[in-house]
Amino acid sequence: MIKRLLSFMGEYKRYAVLSPLCVMAETVCELILPLLMAAMINDGIQGGDLNALWTAGAAMLALSVLSLATGTLSAKYATYAAQGLGANLRKAEFDQINEFSFADIDRFSSASLITRLTNDLTNIQNIVIMGLRILVRCVTMMVVSILMALYLNWRLALIVLVTLPILALFVFGLQRICHPLFQSMQKKIDDLNENVQENLVAIRVVKAFVRQDFERKKFKTANDNFTEAGLKAVLRIVLMQPIMMMGITIATALVMWNGGRMVMDGSLLVGDLSAFNNYIFQILFSVQMLAMALLQYSRAHACAGRIFEVLDTVPDIRNGGETARQLPAKRGLVEFRDVSFKYQATGTGDDVLTHINFTAQPGQTLAIVGGTGVGKSTLVNLIPRFYDATGGDVLVDGLSVKEYPLEELRNRIGMVLQNNVLFSGTIRENLLWGREEATEAEMIQAAKDAQAYDFIMSFPNGFDTRLDQGGVNVSGGQKQRLCIARAMLRQPSILILDDSTSAVDSATEAAIRESFHENLKDTTVILIAQRISSVRSADQILVLDDGTVAAMGTHSELMKSSPIYQEIYWSQQEGVSE
Repeated sequence: MIKRLLSFMGEYKRYAVLSPLCVMAETVCELILPLLMAAMINDGIQGGDLNALWTAGAAMLALSVLSLATGTLSAKYATYAAQGLGANLRKAEFDQINEFSFADIDRFSSASLITRLTNDLTNIQNIVIMGLRILVRCVTMMVVSILMALYLNWRLALIVLVTLPILALFVFGLQRICHPLFQSMQKKIDDLNENVQENLVAIRVVKAFVRQDFERKKFKTANDNFTEAGLKAVLRIVLMQPIMMMGITIATALVMWNGGRMVMDGSLLVGDLSAFNNYIFQILFSVQMLAMALLQYSRAHACAGRIFEVLDTVPDIRNGGETARQLPAKRGLVEFRDVSFKYQATGTGDDVLTHINFTAQPGQTLAIVGGTGVGKSTLVNLIPRFYDATGGDVLVDGLSVKEYPLEELRNRIGMVLQNNVLFSGTIRENLLWGREEATEAEMIQAAKDAQAYDFIMSFPNGFDTRLDQGGVNVSGGQKQRLCIARAMLRQPSILILDDSTSAVDSATEAAIRESFHENLKDTTVILIAQRISSVRSADQILVLDDGTVAAMGTHSELMKSSPIYQEIYWSQQEGVSE
């Protein structure tokens, strides 16, 4: 996994090499200092050699300056490497998510994907910095300190060498215990983020229904679960500190006891004992820091696994062809041939759509009506391949949608989804999402066709009026008209409107329909609506019931032949004079 992570370093690889080199230089400089200190004590102080004292002091000063310089550079290079890796990994993950179908996103959940893009990546960046600096420093310090200790007195060094394997076994055992706990902890963060995201998106509904207390309880449950998972992991890490300190204390006491006896019998100089103690402390401190780094690595390993789970997911929907292949001309012909669909293609769930057959001719308006939950939105989502049919075939201009390059297929389609989405930015920027190269005149015409021009110009800044995230500073009807204008500006051969005029009044809706007839004569319009007044002028009306086509025809034909359509019609006429 480490090798795979490093492959995302890209142009930042040189920093990943320079940082450890600087760390090793910094560490070696620091570890020479105890030897110089020993020389000052043995030769300068005890031997009375002032020249040796000054020489050792000057060398210590020079090494300290060099250590400071290399330490600063190592921190700089490690930060570049970690941030670069994070940026490349984040881009790869974001690009992969954008290739996901709706089914793929449903499987992961948007909250979990956000966590993987943010919290999980931050943990990986932290361990990269820790690995390039602390891990390299600990290993270098431990190896060099052991060599120095053996050089000064191999008998005393054996005490430490016996202690190290015992501490190492404890650390690796603790790491194996903590790894699944960290995995559980990250999943609890997913749940917590999902709760927060859902609450913020629906905050108006929460306040309208005075459900703040209920939402607080939901948040408390998710928060408590995360806290509990965190405590399980952290409390085990806390055990490491006293055990490591106990090992360090025992080893230091044994060294001091035996070293003191050697000084007393003249087999060891005071300065050498001082330097030896310094190296022993560095060795044991390195073990402690190494243990902390390994435990953090355990968490980062869990996070990396979650990120690679996203990167390794084969998108449910793949490109069906190459852009160079000969594709049919854009006409707007839509055909459903014996189409069935269920959300869990490999599961045992019932079909949401069953044996759907119909044809929408170029330039026609096809309306789809039916009760709530009968599969109307699901049906139109199959045309741009947001989902793939699990049976039968959907064709656009005579070619199966599965054989189109996705970009080419979706460029033929303008779509206004049931949940209208506007992005933070100006009205102009949102409309040009439909077609960036559109002229000012085309943008104004689309706004007029969608009956949005008048309210846009009522704002002081007109088309340059800034929209907040989600378009919360415009009304529901205004938001719908802006989304329709954006889709019309695309000049698609197929325009899909999924209940996209529900928030506008009947007169405005009629004006929008009239603009379709005048300015989108060659565009096939597929319209989902709840109001019969919205669909009665359609060329064909498809009545869905329980995922099947119950009837199809014009308004007058269905009023004679379809009980379901008649029921919908008369239910909307109650209290309305003819």
